[in-house]
Amino acid sequence: MRFYCISILLLGSTGGSVRAFAPQTRSPNAVRVTSLHATKPQNVQSGVVGTLESIDAAAKGALSGLALAAALWAAPASLAGPAASVFPSVAQGDSVISSSIASAKEMASGTGTRVNKDPESLLRYGLPINNKEVRQLQKSIEDIRINIQSKRKSAALDDLKKARGIINTKESKMTASCREAKVCSDILASMKTKMEPLEGTLKASADYLNGSDQEREALDKSYDTQDKIQKELTQLQEQMIPAGYVTPVPDDYSDLPQLQGRATVEMVMKKPDGEKFDIEGSLYNEAKMKMIIDGYAAPVTGGNFVELVQKGFYNNMDIQRSDGFVVQTGDPKGEADGYVGTPSKSVGAGKHGERLIPLEIFAKGDKGPFYETTIEDEGRGGEATVLPFSSYGAMGWAREEYDANTGSSQFFWLLFDSDLTPAGKNVLDGRYPVFGYVVEGEDFLRDMKEGDLIVSAKVTEGADKLVQPK
Repeated sequence: MRFYCISILLLGSTGGSVRAFAPQTRSPNAVRVTSLHATKPQNVQSGVVGTLESIDAAAKGALSGLALAAALWAAPASLAGPAASVFPSVAQGDSVISSSIASAKEMASGTGTRVNKDPESLLRYGLPINNKEVRQLQKSIEDIRINIQSKRKSAALDDLKKARGIINTKESKMTASCREAKVCSDILASMKTKMEPLEGTLKASADYLNGSDQEREALDKSYDTQDKIQKELTQLQEQMIPAGYVTPVPDDYSDLPQLQGRATVEMVMKKPDGEKFDIEGSLYNEAKMKMIIDGYAAPVTGGNFVELVQKGFYNNMDIQRSDGFVVQTGDPKGEADGYVGTPSKSVGAGKHGERLIPLEIFAKGDKGPFYETTIEDEGRGGEATVLPFSSYGAMGWAREEYDANTGSSQFFWLLFDSDLTPAGKNVLDGRYPVFGYVVEGEDFLRDMKEGDLIVSAKVTEGADKLVQPK
């Protein structure tokens, strides 16, 4: 089965470069047909080309949204872009571990004027908790990271002061939401302890010459300490999830695997014939990526993926699409387009026996996901989802063009570009489910090509959260 989409190329404006909605090596006068499988893109008859040359900023955004909507006939939108700059980047052996760091001002892709591209921040905002004080603390701590990256040292120190003040004055209100108040108190105490050396290295960085090695070393230390504080923030918020909480799923889907919580999946990839991954001039023998799979926002989709990983379904599977917009895999060899297994009674099987899963969308403000329909079909177009497609390496589930319930095992990593998906105009949200994010090693997606091999995919944490069908 071939899943197709039409991508309309857009030329850049005279005021600045606007990346086209197709690989820039293509002719600007082509309408491109792209398969969601490993089929190479092929040009067809010339079509109408939209241009942004004389359009104001507001019209640009609207036109971008329309073009992306056209691109979504059957596949993930045609989005491309490098990962956010990393400050610092850490290489370990034959792998590179990095984290996309960007503005965490935006809590969803459907509101505001800025886009939150930090996957760990998005995962924190996606937790099913209700405590405004910890959200205030989260904003201050995440703003420290943003300001370290942009070398706004005074602003980082101000945010550090705010974070410390929130802990000092609102600790009792935060611990009141915890399953175990003492555990949260200990976490907060540890965070405060780490804030002291963070303040010292931030102040030291301000004393050094801009661009000097000493400044960089002080900022690197600040970044590392902030990262440790941020990870403890996640632990604090996870303590606020009510005991026994499970995202509600209709009984219709009880015969499908479900993920009740979060799991960590790690993948190792290699190129054929001993080639190396080239990440900005650094060569690596293998790619290692760490992904957080979210069963709070996508229990059925996440459960389906984790079960397939545990079965070894993706081991030794090649990358079947890499076009600058998405990197995609999950289509097994043979006539079947997905995993062949016992079908769900509610959704049924594909024409070659594929186990199908329903489209699963969780809109912000809802108590649980809705199924088998898009957010537009629900009459809620433009509403934000709990987990948005606003991070480089966001993981989405692929399906057929006109049928919401044709997903099986194929998934994609979105190569996100905020210039093409501004806040409020991300037409992927609500049409495909986000079921996780790459939190380490996403830079490898830049050099992932068709034919590259997934050597192994393993569930390293959270396997106990997978509930098998009844």
